[in-house]
Amino acid sequence: MKKLKQRWGIRSNFHLIIIFVVFGITGSVSAMLAEPLTHWLGLTPENTSLWLYWPFRILVIFPIYQVILVLCGTLFGEFQFFWNFEKKMLSRMGLHLDKTTKKK
Repeated sequence: MKKLKQRWGIRSNFHLIIIFVVFGITGSVSAMLAEPLTHWLGLTPENTSLWLYWPFRILVIFPIYQVILVLCGTLFGEFQFFWNFEKKMLSRMGLHLDKTTKKK
């Protein structure tokens, strides 16, 4: 835990607990929201091949997760941590949100 706290710049164990709670809530809520969305789109495990249904559902969960992570982090008073986390994760995927960073 010490290395994780150091790497993320976490001040205390309480701060670490808040971050873990936000990650837990975000994952659960985005998974719960993906089901009604896929159902609304007419995709269910009963009428769609599971080889198509699950990859599509995971693709639906991803953007929901990104938005909820920042919103939930903000509600817990950790906007800056989760916004930086979000920018770093998306930049690793090739999407750069921070336009002030100079490319080398």
